[in-house]
Amino acid sequence: MQVGALLGFLFWVALTSGMAAEPVRIGFFMSITGRDASFGEASLRGARLAAEELNAAGGVLGRPVELRVEDNRSQAGESATAAKKLIARDRVVALVGECSSGRTLEAAPVAQAAGIPLITPAATNPKVTEVGDAIFRVCFVDPFQGDVLATFARRRLGLKRAALLIEAGSPYSSGLAEYFTRVFTALGGEIVATQKYSGSDTDFRAQLTAIRGAKPDALFVPGYYVAAGLVAQQARQLGLKATLLGGDGFEAPQLLEIGGAALDGTYYSTHFAAENSAPESRRFVAAFRARHGTAPNGLSALSYDAVKLVADAITRAGTTEPAALREALAQTKDFAGATGRTTLNAQRDADKDAAIIRITGGRLEFVETVRP
Repeated sequence: MQVGALLGFLFWVALTSGMAAEPVRIGFFMSITGRDASFGEASLRGARLAAEELNAAGGVLGRPVELRVEDNRSQAGESATAAKKLIARDRVVALVGECSSGRTLEAAPVAQAAGIPLITPAATNPKVTEVGDAIFRVCFVDPFQGDVLATFARRRLGLKRAALLIEAGSPYSSGLAEYFTRVFTALGGEIVATQKYSGSDTDFRAQLTAIRGAKPDALFVPGYYVAAGLVAQQARQLGLKATLLGGDGFEAPQLLEIGGAALDGTYYSTHFAAENSAPESRRFVAAFRARHGTAPNGLSALSYDAVKLVADAITRAGTTEPAALREALAQTKDFAGATGRTTLNAQRDADKDAAIIRITGGRLEFVETVRP
């Protein structure tokens, strides 16, 4: 072989080898700092563990998985910016994020316009996947969660008079309150008071004083863990003894740090319990404990599943081409993950179980699993 031909051959080998080693970039955007940093920290741990395991097993289609991370700092508008950066600058094949429904709704139109699949681990508002056929989720939706909480409150706890404390302007909070109200009243319960607060509020005494006057036996706070912990403290200080109820927004270690003993007797719904006996769950919990020295929460498990589901869909599609990847994701059936088996329905929503958690003596206790 002549020198020129040999050099050309070697260049071709180097080029094709480099292409083969080109990483599969998955974009991850979350609230890693700011008010809701606990959500992002837990989610990122799960996502990174999934990427590490995929790479230890040889990657995806023979290519390493690379997680590209953007922090939206828990600020409005930043999720859309993060999505644009990850798509245009990093050329990611898919996006994983956010946990907040509101912040996911900021990024979803960006992903939809670009045709890049977005898989949210924990945004539960139904409007999220209504954005378009590029938007998916691995969690249950608020109509189911609201049904679970309302049914549990009425039939298991025997609560009859509920008050609502809703975060104004939050799609998650208003949506969950709506679905809870619909089922709670259908089961013979009564909504005796409704109050609202701003997401930046730290003093809820005025709203809680008004609620106390309505004499509820249940206080439903469809919000996030910072507000929930403060509400618990201030409610008990005001002598409001209603049972505190919440959704998956309560899922954060900081909830117990903020609310302390005032949270005793609280119940909330979430996506995962470390006590789950399924083999995939047990393997995930063991790996997470070995990596971080603590048990994972639902957000860690859901983000782990979201990254693994992207890899699974790429494998089934045999390519990272966006249209093929979207189609493979839409056809997901019985994907075995940390949070159980995931099948995506026609709306690209996951039909998943919910777990009920009780807080007793500063500890989280698994109560039961509720199936769709």
